Amino acid sequence: MLELMICSLVTILPDYLLRRQFQGKRWGDQINFFTVWYELRWGITLCAMLTISLITIVFYYHPTTSSVASFFRTVTILSEAGGRVEDVFVENNQTVEAGDPIFRMDSSRQEAARETALRQIDEIEAALTLAQSDRAVAIATLDQARANYRQTFEDLERRRTLQERGSTAVSAQEVQSLENELDARQGALDAAEAGVAAVDANITVLLPAQRAVAEAALEQAEVEIAKLTIYAGTAGRIEQFTLRRGDIVSPVLRPAGILVPQGAGEGRFQAGFPQISAQVIKPGGVAEIMCVSKPFTVIPMVITDVQDVIAAGQIRPSDRLADAQFQGAPGTITAFMEPIYAGQTDDIPPGSRCVATAYTNNHDRLDDPELGLGSWIFMHVVDTVGVVHAAGLRIQSILLPLQTLVFTGH
Repeated sequence: MLELMICSLVTILPDYLLRRQFQGKRWGDQINFFTVWYELRWGITLCAMLTISLITIVFYYHPTTSSVASFFRTVTILSEAGGRVEDVFVENNQTVEAGDPIFRMDSSRQEAARETALRQIDEIEAALTLAQSDRAVAIATLDQARANYRQTFEDLERRRTLQERGSTAVSAQEVQSLENELDARQGALDAAEAGVAAVDANITVLLPAQRAVAEAALEQAEVEIAKLTIYAGTAGRIEQFTLRRGDIVSPVLRPAGILVPQGAGEGRFQAGFPQISAQVIKPGGVAEIMCVSKPFTVIPMVITDVQDVIAAGQIRPSDRLADAQFQGAPGTITAFMEPIYAGQTDDIPPGSRCVATAYTNNHDRLDDPELGLGSWIFMHVVDTVGVVHAAGLRIQSILLPLQTLVFTGH
């Protein structure tokens, strides 16, 4: 409508004034409701052509969209395992800092596992003490076996010497008996040495391994106990938190609440422009937004980044091939915008819905000395007609409260 009014001022109005001043035709006489097309056909035709051209230029080079919002991330308050709530440390809508406890679940089972691991460690320590005593007994038995073996060996060597000298005091039967006894002493010595080795292995290998297992079980139990207290991972505000002592929390079926991180979504807006504006929306471009939560205010923005893909084209691996004809609604060009002047969007709550207009700026290109006359005129026209959308955005910001509070019934 604004474009039509502007174009009519340079087409229909001059045509009417020409016919009135030079042809003497008057409104209501020669020019009336039935003859207006015939009498003003040149002005109406030029007005239609100019209006269509202006609308095309304005909407292409200065695109607008109502799909603007300051999206923000939320953190789901969950426990790693399900259980019953034992203590609750916060309330709904409470502000927390990183590391503050939120709630704690019942830990009786984990406490029992921890106590069992502690008792196992005490048992192994007692076994180590007992093993040291067993080692002393085994060493004493080994010393006794060595002494008996040495005594038998010496007796055997003495009788062999006498036998070799031809003494009749030693018989072959006595020598044979001592040899058998020496073999028995050797077996006892080997058994004593094996007993010492077994006790040493028990002290240095088996019991330390058992203690390591018990300590690992203790550490696991303590970790499980620590996991039962849920802490805030970042500073923020607790929302939708109605947890009470005795409630059941499940990481799959029932989360405890939502944590909105502090500063999430503030000062950064995402706008979805039509795909036809892909060649116009560029990083560094200038835009303006008007938000429902802050009427009567138009905020200048700068486009900081443009998403290089369109979300409507994404696919997920499945057992069915993607068919282009079943593609959903056309996606938009996602542009990320921030305020040119710091602080202008501080009082706009994250998640607010806004309207944005981006402007094509040819100022730098107009300084090119090699630019042709036609291009120079066209770029000036493009930069100038941006005022139409700027005016429309400001009119919309003025009419927004009336439209929202009166005509929508709110």
